[in-house]
Amino acid sequence: MKQLTKAEEEIMQALWQLQSATVKDIIALLPKPKPAYNTVSTIVRILESKGFVDYEKQGKGHLYYPIVAKEVYSNQSINKLVDNYFQGSFKSMVSFFVKKNDIDLSDIESVLKEINKKE
Repeated sequence: MKQLTKAEEEIMQALWQLQSATVKDIIALLPKPKPAYNTVSTIVRILESKGFVDYEKQGKGHLYYPIVAKEVYSNQSINKLVDNYFQGSFKSMVSFFVKKNDIDLSDIESVLKEINKKE
């Protein structure tokens, strides 16, 4: 699966939230300053060519929807992060975040409960 640029990811976040949308709907959800209609339309077409988005004809326009689930892309992105920055070790990643971000003990306990549920 291809990586998304920051702008592409921003559009995908909007589409994952909306589930299906026109370009105008996407723009309405984006933060200010709002990008131009043509800019968003171009990015959506790029996402379509990358296999992230498809559309249905709606009158004169298109209704776009994601065909890659947010969870699938998130999982792939996290795995790439772990591979590229932590030598494939989730333990190293968690250790890094604990040391650098003052993670609260209750957050660690919550993560441990989730891990224990999987076992």
